[in-house]
Amino acid sequence: MEGLKTHDYYYDLPEELIAQTPVEPRDASRLLVYDRKADAITHAHFRDLPDFLREGDLLVINNTRVIPARIFGTIEGKQTVFELLLLKRIDYTHWETIMRPARKARLNSVIKISDELTAVVEKIDDYGARTVRFEFDGVFEDILDRVGNMPLPPYIHEKLADKERYQTVYSRVDGSAAAPTAGLHFTPELMDKVRAKGAEFAEVLLHIGLGTFRPVKAENILDHEMHSEYYEIDEATAEKINAAKREGRRVIAVGTTSVRVLETVADENGFVKAARGDTKIFIYPTYKFKCVDALITNFHLPESTLIMLVSAFAGRENTLKVYETAVKERYRFFSFGDSCFFC
Repeated sequence: MEGLKTHDYYYDLPEELIAQTPVEPRDASRLLVYDRKADAITHAHFRDLPDFLREGDLLVINNTRVIPARIFGTIEGKQTVFELLLLKRIDYTHWETIMRPARKARLNSVIKISDELTAVVEKIDDYGARTVRFEFDGVFEDILDRVGNMPLPPYIHEKLADKERYQTVYSRVDGSAAAPTAGLHFTPELMDKVRAKGAEFAEVLLHIGLGTFRPVKAENILDHEMHSEYYEIDEATAEKINAAKREGRRVIAVGTTSVRVLETVADENGFVKAARGDTKIFIYPTYKFKCVDALITNFHLPESTLIMLVSAFAGRENTLKVYETAVKERYRFFSFGDSCFFC
């Protein structure tokens, strides 16, 4: 079946279109609007978003906050410097991590991060992720704040002047290894303008981890296994969403992470319930959306699970056409890049 091969989601992207720094102000980024029903593209700026919203729209945002999850350390007597990316907290002392150089981070390796923090490799899974046990004296979060760095994606080579630019203005709950980048374009003032339009916001939580970072290596996408990521949706948000569904108002997911929460907890009629747990949902073409009516998202890497999710929502050919247009029009791509509204 067409669309089940990883290469079906490839597109050519000139390297100079990969955004290295965020634009200022946040809502000065560009916005490509794709009307699925009319099969029409409109070019705008993110500050114009209220012009494309309707009274009663419900925008669902992910309030996760990025932690300084990138740390470095060495093994005593060795010169190799290890990079650890903290992906998911398992318990008080254990974390799921990605480590580089991976082949030298063997089982039981003891990696000294600082005088306050040491990591012991306790488990290596089939995909190369490592579970480490941290040894420390004090409050782990405080120590991480001192020794950790913001976990910018590897394709960003510029140093970030202000750490808060890799946080959404509504971030609240620490625990993510990456920002939900679709939300980086919002300012408090723009959110007020959205509300003035008669639309409203609802918050969910998904801590971004290996499910987002891990590339699709299988030739057939059905052979790709997603890693789990922790999510929460509370009673108040569930009721807001269900009221919108009952009244025929649009539920607009801000970012693929919000999509994953909503589609994880939705029933066949699109209604949701309060829940928390881990999701491994993998959304690709042929998936039937139950809750999400529109999607605000950035432009994603070729052959990634994220472009597959967008293709499931807008159609693979339509999505690739939108991306081809974005390249032609010199939009900025990936985490610090421009945005797209699939409505």
